[in-house]
Amino acid sequence: MKTTTKISIIGAGFVGSTTAFALIDEGLASEIVIVDINKDKAEGEAMDLSHGVSFVKPAIIKAGDYADTNNSDIVIITAGAPQKPGETRLDLINKNYKIMNSIVPEVVKYSPNSILLVVSNPVDILSYITYKISGFPKERVIGSGTVLDTSRFKYMLGDHFNIDTRNIHTYIMGEHGDSEIATWSITNIAGLDIAEYCSRYCNKCDGNIRYKIHENVKNAAYEIIKKKGATYYAVALAIRRIVEAILRDENSILTISTLLEGQYGIKDIYLGVPSVIGASGVKNIVESPLNKEELSALQDSAKKLKESLDKTVNLEFKVQI
Repeated sequence: MKTTTKISIIGAGFVGSTTAFALIDEGLASEIVIVDINKDKAEGEAMDLSHGVSFVKPAIIKAGDYADTNNSDIVIITAGAPQKPGETRLDLINKNYKIMNSIVPEVVKYSPNSILLVVSNPVDILSYITYKISGFPKERVIGSGTVLDTSRFKYMLGDHFNIDTRNIHTYIMGEHGDSEIATWSITNIAGLDIAEYCSRYCNKCDGNIRYKIHENVKNAAYEIIKKKGATYYAVALAIRRIVEAILRDENSILTISTLLEGQYGIKDIYLGVPSVIGASGVKNIVESPLNKEELSALQDSAKKLKESLDKTVNLEFKVQI
């Protein structure tokens, strides 16, 4: 029986290094390997993190090459061109496809039984590309999807209603990006839908509140990038949550990005949808009862991603294992 957990992080930038910190702080790995094309950066991050191990559960943190990631349980891919002010996530497709095409075969070679967790943007398209390049079964290639967007949505609703975010039940689904949808029809607080909760306890919701909150969720990353250059704290916590669900075999429902094969009337694309997550990766997709407008918007989101994928470089996927 395996008693240790090895996680490798490809990319030592803001997201990769902050993710390593979040995993160490939670005590989720006994070994963490950080790989980056900038080896000094990876080594510096590993050294800095290692100097704090006396304050957390024992862990080995080191920088290395792909060979050092051998037999990882989970490989988290955060490497890629960063989103700049004014850029959408979809603008990054061509840059990050090339980067992914160099990373995935190396990861697969050394950790053929791992779960791949893609975080690089545009995460849905890059998750699909990773699935195709790797040859892994779909359940072992996961994108971070709209886990962070859902958290942002809950935060903004909690702030509006002055309610603990953890007691708000809802999802952001679809693309991790501009075409994502807010599932207002199934949003509830203590079993009450939003309209009923507002009429009973809030009475400050104007006719535009749903639009305003959804727009704030969609534009959150743009605002943060404009103000500080990058987003990394909240996304690192989202990654930690996904990793936790996998390693503890929680069967938790999270809006990760996974391959749809007819669910919601959508096929052959990765999207952020509620899915049961455990030790084997994605166990199944939960088809939430969306209303007609939401379902149509979700299908439009999938269509937009497919169109973007078709416009990118000529993709010649080859199974690597």
